[in-house]
Amino acid sequence: MNSKFSFKIYNSVQSIPSQWDFLATNNIFLNREYLKILETAAPDNMTCHFIGLFNNEEIIGIAVSQFLDLSQIPSFGDRDNCLRTKIRNFVFKQFGSKVLIIGNNMLTGQNAFAFNKKNPPKKVIKLLKEATEALENNFKKQGHKPHLTIFKDFSEKELKIFNSPEFDSFYRFSTQPNMIFNIRDSWQIFDDYVANKNKKYRDQYKRARKKSSEVIKQKMSLEDIQKHKDRIHDLYLNVAQKAAFNTFYLDENHFETFKKNLKDKFLFYGYFDDNKLIGFNTLIKNNSDIDTYFLGYDEHCQKEKMLYLNMLYDMIGYSINKKYSRIIFARTALEIKSSVGATAVNMFGLIKHNNPILNLFVSKTFSYFEPKIEWQERNPFQ
Repeated sequence: MNSKFSFKIYNSVQSIPSQWDFLATNNIFLNREYLKILETAAPDNMTCHFIGLFNNEEIIGIAVSQFLDLSQIPSFGDRDNCLRTKIRNFVFKQFGSKVLIIGNNMLTGQNAFAFNKKNPPKKVIKLLKEATEALENNFKKQGHKPHLTIFKDFSEKELKIFNSPEFDSFYRFSTQPNMIFNIRDSWQIFDDYVANKNKKYRDQYKRARKKSSEVIKQKMSLEDIQKHKDRIHDLYLNVAQKAAFNTFYLDENHFETFKKNLKDKFLFYGYFDDNKLIGFNTLIKNNSDIDTYFLGYDEHCQKEKMLYLNMLYDMIGYSINKKYSRIIFARTALEIKSSVGATAVNMFGLIKHNNPILNLFVSKTFSYFEPKIEWQERNPFQ
């Protein structure tokens, strides 16, 4: 039988065929259960589409796209109020505010697509490129032509699939690494992990635990999340608005929606001092991985009680005790994540400006708008 390759773009998860999940068994962030939540709880400036790739009637690839309208963001971030930031924000507003992403901008890692192994990867990625161009044209017809098209996030090995002429016009970039914590077989319980540390970092652990000795950690139910919804959102914004650059903000119902639908696969931990919620973190179970999600905290309490560091220790403790293989700590706070044992995995993406003339300058201006972060990697183990 002759092969007939095609693609279909779905506007809603409800339209996705059931065989979609056959290709998403290894990644919760590509299956319909998660995508339905993403569709419901996506930020206001984000529009999601879902791409099916077919050989005749057989689905051979799946992909997630997100269209972001950055012009709807009131503030990209309040941390760096300098000339470079003001210039960057102005340029983004004028020339880069409409962004089409193949991938998930709310996560770190390869959550963009999955292909079956029966078809040549180069053929399937070419088909995905054709689907992406169709999406670009759809948005153009609606008056929302994307300024930028981005494929993200890929390891150096995963990036090789893009070595084809279809992607010659894209600039390959690397930003902050993905911090991944690999759990050793010898760590049967959390105490084994602590015992493996060298003296400097064992002392750091003891100091952090002493600072937070009066803080009560609580696993929060759906009802708890609903009860503290306003406070949770304030704590989230306290952290999010201090970032150097934001492309979206979560709404007040985001965590409630996740807990309601993912149930026990979504973990929400609150930290209380004198019965007041001073911080929280969230985790998502993804097969043998634990993916860290969003968090929030009171800045004063964070410094006084070393709250963030204690959260990292708690995430590690849970993951070791429950026999997970890895923790995906994602980007940001690279040194402190390194100090608890996470290692940096470089991540890459591809970006293209859809104005051919401006696209010539992407490679020359990218480092100005996304400067390299200098940080020192730590080794806390003996």
